[in-house]
Amino acid sequence: MKTSVKKGNLTKDSIWMKEPETHDFPAAQDYLELLYEPDKARKMVEKLKAADTITKKSKDILRASKLPLLPKTNIHVKENLKKVEKNKKLSPILLVRGENELIIADGYHRLCCSYYLTEDLEVPCRLV
Repeated sequence: MKTSVKKGNLTKDSIWMKEPETHDFPAAQDYLELLYEPDKARKMVEKLKAADTITKKSKDILRASKLPLLPKTNIHVKENLKKVEKNKKLSPILLVRGENELIIADGYHRLCCSYYLTEDLEVPCRLV
C-alpha cells in the first residue's frame, strides 16, 4: 500500500493525539489480563491513566517489545495508514515494562503504522 502522506511533513503533532482515547484503557486491560491476574492488570491500567504522556521513537518501541513489524497489508495497520492519509490523528500507545521486554498493552497496530511512515518519528506513549 502506498500512502500519499509526505514523510517530510510528518511531525508528532500532525499524526498523534496528545492524550489516549478513553476506550484504549479497557482494551489495554483486556490484553494485560491475558498476562497477569485481573487485579494486577487493573492496577497497571490505573497507573497508565495517571502517567504523563511521553515520546519515544517507533523503532525503539518496536525493538524493546521484541514483536515483529506487522505487514502493511494487515487490516488494522492499513486502516491506521488511511486515517493518517485523511489527516485523522492516532491515539498514543500504552506501554508496560515487562521483565525482559516492553509490553504494548494497546496500540501495536498504530505503532506499526507509525514505523511505516518513518521509523524515527517520535511516538506519544504512556509508560509504566
